[in-house]
Amino acid sequence: MAIGFGVLKLSSREFWALTPRELAAAIEGLTGRTPAPMNRATFEDLSRRYPDQAQTER
Repeated sequence: MAIGFGVLKLSSREFWALTPRELAAAIEGLTGRTPAPMNRATFEDLSRRYPDQAQTER
């Protein structure tokens, strides 16, 4: 909503008439294309290198 109203200066009617895909395209036009999400191998590598801390007993 902040981008729609504040940056794109859309009216309420215009903003709420947008489909999610149209809003995403407008945001992409402002910010550039986002990188692809990481794949499973990259995620598993990060998980091995930076494991979650073990939870302590309560």
